[in-house]
Amino acid sequence: MGLNRRTFIKFAAGAGAGVMITPIPWKLLDDAAIWTQNWPWIPALEDGENTYVPAFSKTDPSVVPIQVRKVNGRPVRVLPVPGHPLGGGVSALSAAEVQLLYSPARLKRPLLRGKDGKLQEISRPQATNVLLDEFRKAGANVAFITGDANGSAVEIISAFAAALGSRSVYPMPSDAQDASAAAALAGLDARIGYDLENSDHVLAVGADILESWGTVMRNRRIFRNARPHSFRKAGEEAEAGAASFFLVYAGPLQRNTAAVADLWLPVYPGTEGALALGIAHLLIAAGRTCRAVDFEEFKAFVAAFTPEKTAELTGVDAAKLQQEVEKLLAAQRPLVIVGSEFGSGAGAAPVLAGLAVNALLGNLNKPGGLSLLPKDAPLLDEAASRDEIFGNNLVRFLAAPEKPALLLIREANPAYALPDPAKVREAIRAVPFSVAFSSFMDETAALCNLIIPADMGLERMDDVETPYGSGSLSYCVSSPATKARAGVLNAAGVLLQTAQRLDKAFDIASYEDLLKTKAEIYGAKSFEELTAGAPVLCGEKVAAGAFSLGTEIQRQVHAVAPGGEGKLRLAPYVRMSLGTAVTGIPPYNNKTLRADELDGSLMSVTLNRVTAAKHKVRAGDKVALEAGGNTITAKVRIHEGVMNDTAAVCLGFGHSEFDEFSKNKGRNVMELLSALPEPGTGLDVWSRTGVDIKKA
Repeated sequence: MGLNRRTFIKFAAGAGAGVMITPIPWKLLDDAAIWTQNWPWIPALEDGENTYVPAFSKTDPSVVPIQVRKVNGRPVRVLPVPGHPLGGGVSALSAAEVQLLYSPARLKRPLLRGKDGKLQEISRPQATNVLLDEFRKAGANVAFITGDANGSAVEIISAFAAALGSRSVYPMPSDAQDASAAAALAGLDARIGYDLENSDHVLAVGADILESWGTVMRNRRIFRNARPHSFRKAGEEAEAGAASFFLVYAGPLQRNTAAVADLWLPVYPGTEGALALGIAHLLIAAGRTCRAVDFEEFKAFVAAFTPEKTAELTGVDAAKLQQEVEKLLAAQRPLVIVGSEFGSGAGAAPVLAGLAVNALLGNLNKPGGLSLLPKDAPLLDEAASRDEIFGNNLVRFLAAPEKPALLLIREANPAYALPDPAKVREAIRAVPFSVAFSSFMDETAALCNLIIPADMGLERMDDVETPYGSGSLSYCVSSPATKARAGVLNAAGVLLQTAQRLDKAFDIASYEDLLKTKAEIYGAKSFEELTAGAPVLCGEKVAAGAFSLGTEIQRQVHAVAPGGEGKLRLAPYVRMSLGTAVTGIPPYNNKTLRADELDGSLMSVTLNRVTAAKHKVRAGDKVALEAGGNTITAKVRIHEGVMNDTAAVCLGFGHSEFDEFSKNKGRNVMELLSALPEPGTGLDVWSRTGVDIKKA
């Protein structure tokens, strides 16, 4: 397979600055707190030479630039990277990455399911031989699921699939996938980014930008720098070129982003698109236009989204909405971000509506506005582009009656993280042979026929290409911070070797060679400088040209009544300290749980007082939440940071696998969510679920 150099974009190198901010109590980051737990598997902290290795954490989905402190060559702590344009601190997840290296829950050897259904340990050569045999038997009837669609490993996966005759590479759903679909529906040959650094007024609709949306640590650093009276130390200078901005959050819950925002606009979950269309109505009424090919059609469509109608659909106060639009109009560099409250499941239509609002504000490709960034072409011949991969719908693939002969899952846990996980488990069991590359025995790995222990992020070379949310193009590479644990394998490396054994070899000798070639084409001064933590940056933008506001898509989507069948709207939310579907709950992050969030194994559901009284429940009551024929139990928590007729439930609980720190803690909220097709977009949505509540 050859290298596709001609269509690969060249970038200019650049630099940026960053300032640290983190919500984690600093005591949790002290070496003493990390290394003096009464857990026998944590090695004792010893004196020795300190060294620091630059890396980035993909354990945190937002991708966090980090420094790994090593003592006598052993990683002991994660620190922030001052000055990195994608950084700004360490998150609860990136801080836990070193600890997870030493977890006894990590898989140590490959496991193969025998005819009796039991898993048995096998050697690494046996595992790669079994995998090779299964690929030979399956031929083109293979499919892949990846939990990381950002970087060159997925390029190798897609090129390998293509060599076998398959285009079935499926990403886990994300805001990035929704944005990719929205850009395509608008007719834009570009990816969407957001120039938060230079905005003076940010309206985040659904997008929890300080917790679960986009480049979270970068977002926090920008916010921190815009609030010198609150966060900057006495005498500390503001970041050069930074612009203070007014932050507004529109969403159902007053959590991190809403709590520190200048204004919180409570809106029902799943109505982000309707709110954006209501804003578009007011902007057009104020005389704003844009050069979209369907502007007149769009104008006629949003005429129905009056402040009163928008208030009815979303629950937002009509007067406050009008006031916010006036502030957007008065701002010099306004920016509107529309996304999911929990990182997936909102669909493409809300992002498309947000694109329309930004176009009406006249901020496309302007400082502080919505950026249209060039797409990256895959370097390997036959590899799918990121947008092509985002065009594959994992939910529908798993729901389809036809199953591939072989399914390979890399660092993803769909049996836990997708709506209606019981049906997902059935789908995976129906595949004749399934393979999981995983660092831990998660819910999906436990179903597979072959489980291959995967190296963790700090044990391998990896790259990041412009993470979603960033307002400019970037390319980052990190070297291993430590030697890989004995027994683990690298998925990209295994597939490269398997391709060679199948006589379908790539025109690269190794994964590292691919990254070196890509770094050269991106314009890195040297590969050594890139792996030393200096990213390649580029300010290049793509002209909007003729684009659409997606009027017909919006008409189809909003012909369907929002909300579910239940009496309450369900508002799932993310707490990054509780880990991800592929990490479980990191051990010491259990300390971040409040007493009213988890009572033994019973999780909480949060209502405000009006909603609780309406449903005749009180704080501390044990209740059942029902939706789609499924029920979970929870304990009522009263908090006024939840809007009326809304039940807030935290994601990250309900694991049946991993370890003692993750198991037997609450229930998985995804059990209540059902995926419904989003008309006209090719995606599914599950952010509009309704639930019933009653005393248990």
